[in-house]
Amino acid sequence: MQTHDIRRRFLDHFVRAGHTEVPSASLILADPNLLFVNAGMVQFKPYFLGQEEPPYPRATSVQKCVRTGDIDEVGITTRHNTFFQMAGNFSFGDYFKEQAIGFAWELITKSQEQGGYGFDPERIWVTAYESDPEAAEIWQRVAGIPAERIQFRDGKDNYWDMGVPGPGGPCSEIYYDRGPAYGRDGGPVADEDRYIEIWNLVFMQDIRGDRSPKQGHPPIGTLPKKNIDTGMGVERIAMLLQGVENVYETDLLRPIIAKAEQLTGRGYGADPGDDVRFRVIADHARSSAMLISDGVNPGNDGRGYVLRRLLRRIVRSARLLGAEKPVMAELITVVSELMAPSYPELGTDFRRIETVSVGEETAFLKTLSTGSTLFDTAVTEVKAKGSSTIPGSEAFTLHDTYGFPIDLTLEMAAEAGLSVDEAGFRSLMAEQRQRAKDDAAARKHAHADLSVYKELIDRSATEFTGFAELTSEATVLALLADGVRVPVASEGQQVEVILDRSPLYAESGGQIADRGTITATGLRLRVDDVQKIAKKLWVHKGTVEQGAVTEGDVVLAQADPAWRRGATQGHSGTHMVHAALRQVLGPNAVQAGSLNKPGYLRFDFNWQGQLSEQQRADIEAVSNDGVGADFPVNTFVTDLTEAKRMGALALFGENYGSEVRVVEIGGPFSMELCGGTHVQHSSQIGPITLLGEASVGSGVRRVEAFVGLDSYRYLAKERALLAGVASSLKVPSDEVPARVEQLVERLKVAEKELERNRTAAVLASAATFAERAERVGSVLLVAAAAPAGIGGGDLRTLATDIKGRLGSEPGVVVLLGNADGKVPFVVAVNKPAQELGIKAGDLVAGFGPSIAGRGGGKPEMAQGSGSDPSGIEAGLAAVRGRVGELAG
Repeated sequence: MQTHDIRRRFLDHFVRAGHTEVPSASLILADPNLLFVNAGMVQFKPYFLGQEEPPYPRATSVQKCVRTGDIDEVGITTRHNTFFQMAGNFSFGDYFKEQAIGFAWELITKSQEQGGYGFDPERIWVTAYESDPEAAEIWQRVAGIPAERIQFRDGKDNYWDMGVPGPGGPCSEIYYDRGPAYGRDGGPVADEDRYIEIWNLVFMQDIRGDRSPKQGHPPIGTLPKKNIDTGMGVERIAMLLQGVENVYETDLLRPIIAKAEQLTGRGYGADPGDDVRFRVIADHARSSAMLISDGVNPGNDGRGYVLRRLLRRIVRSARLLGAEKPVMAELITVVSELMAPSYPELGTDFRRIETVSVGEETAFLKTLSTGSTLFDTAVTEVKAKGSSTIPGSEAFTLHDTYGFPIDLTLEMAAEAGLSVDEAGFRSLMAEQRQRAKDDAAARKHAHADLSVYKELIDRSATEFTGFAELTSEATVLALLADGVRVPVASEGQQVEVILDRSPLYAESGGQIADRGTITATGLRLRVDDVQKIAKKLWVHKGTVEQGAVTEGDVVLAQADPAWRRGATQGHSGTHMVHAALRQVLGPNAVQAGSLNKPGYLRFDFNWQGQLSEQQRADIEAVSNDGVGADFPVNTFVTDLTEAKRMGALALFGENYGSEVRVVEIGGPFSMELCGGTHVQHSSQIGPITLLGEASVGSGVRRVEAFVGLDSYRYLAKERALLAGVASSLKVPSDEVPARVEQLVERLKVAEKELERNRTAAVLASAATFAERAERVGSVLLVAAAAPAGIGGGDLRTLATDIKGRLGSEPGVVVLLGNADGKVPFVVAVNKPAQELGIKAGDLVAGFGPSIAGRGGGKPEMAQGSGSDPSGIEAGLAAVRGRVGELAG
């Protein structure tokens, strides 16, 4: 049974049982606890937490998930995957244990002809929480599983919670017995390789406190509604139903390995070390494609860093398998073909996914080249010190700073007859991981901070009135100061005000929050910020300027009209620029983020390479053509499926509900899912002036623009500046570009003449240096401080010339410069001196510490730079001493 069929059967089974089929959420959600979505229930957390009312009583989904805590373990065993699919069914207070167990049992044991998976009931084992005999009784009564195939386990294995105070409950896990060939008898408690877990049913009934029942601590309460959250591993089911040994041999992974075999010339199954690399390629190629599809781009931190590691491990593994040419384009093609039947966006967005992955491969191949040079330098220094071990700190720097994989460092070190201090490297890596865990813990704590709002979330919601009016009468539901509920806030006090109704826009979707006031008789409160809590409560942050505000007061909330007018111009302008980008660059210019506020917008989009001047001009022109067309701006609410059918664009990472708001500007010109405030006609945006375009990360570009009066003021300033330049050059404004071009050309000619004169002066000094060569044993040595200000390039030219003037005798030239506090240096050794055992790199290792410098090169020439000019004389003395030792 193919994996796509396994998915479809699961969803169909639960739809027939009255569940609403919910599409997989993006791998990127605005959750402070998570880097990526790692479980099927994540998109439903607001319902389980009571932060939002679920739009359906029961749901089913197949969620794409990524877990990256053990990337380095992927491939070493066949059990680790970074990307996987989690099929689940969920009940929000609708049904509980008995129906959940019945639904699961029916699907796994029903014949394939009837739409089930057809597992042999006699090979199914289950586990239950140690204090949940009810679950065991239901398994016996509903499924007929005998008591000897039901095992009880403690909270570590059979209790689930989110790792923070909140909902939790006992769980029951379903296992399949693969038979004696895979391990010993005794059920899951004895051997989880033979008895493989395929489905986990969580009976969410408890409220956990600060300490989890997973560690034996009792819950602090019971949920008002009992919920169901289950997760079935699609890949594991595929492995069993396809009769293969592990998930890497299933229909969605083995073809990627086959492509890697073709690209590298090696065979899977022939060598254990090679097999690890094949599995890394297969797993990471699929994960990378899914992450890029959801808007992640390679970067140096967060999600981008994870993606970069995945892509670079693919390239590294392919190289170690013998690939000599780039591989990403062909691997990504295979992934897209395999996964698109379930995730069609991999097909429609293929060109962008390919461009991002190939771009990172190209960059990393250059990194490998740079890393190899740095590695060679490290080897030279280690050997010069008489050591045979590359320090762990060097390996860590190569890995962490330059992206040079530790596996490659180990392999190249072995080829050079050296070892690597792996313990030191692992220690530094452990420190880095701990810092990452500490950061994750800090993010997780942010989730707990919502507890102060919990009561309000449960019983209240703020009605946003700002689409229709700028002033609304409202009641103060709560006041908070320094994170604590207070009954009253007085003059001068900073406070958070929660209202039952508000016209002030809360920051979201890239739009900055409104500014405004909250007033009543004798009260004036300035609002500086508005934030949403759990998508339900509007929290107005501000300062009481006059009087006092009390919980329960009836007040007047007003958005600043000028601020709102500018904000609508900025947000609608963002939609115009987005539409223009797609017209000029094509559909691969996908939004990656935005920010808009009165008079200004910033728009990030996925694109490889700098925009040309003509492209920037075209984007600005198309945007302003849309403004001039005076398009009507329409907004309406519809369901998500219909909105996508109409062509409305959605932002990656957003978790949209079943109903969405669509903003349409000029019909097909622009249509996006958006909850922001907008102008009524596009002409109200005013002129749009692009300020520039730049890179903000690998594969991500950013354009910035002024709109409305801010655009006019900017253009007026530019016009005044141009007039000033024209006056200074004594030419009309339209002749300024040509005149500036003439001046630049004259400057280039003058700089070239200066360069020729400087080079001539440097070379003229070569004879003087050669004449002053000192004899050290049988070697002519020029060890001197170069004239101040000479850079590395001129220093190399000078050293080469001096070496040539020393004739056929053994000769060594060492020049140390002093330029802007740096110490560039060059070492040149002729052939006769090399025959005496003198090598340029060895000399660098000798004098380098004196000037806090590093460098490297070949036996005949080495160069580099130091940072301590005060050590120049000591460095030259070290050179004389070392040459004396070697010259005899």
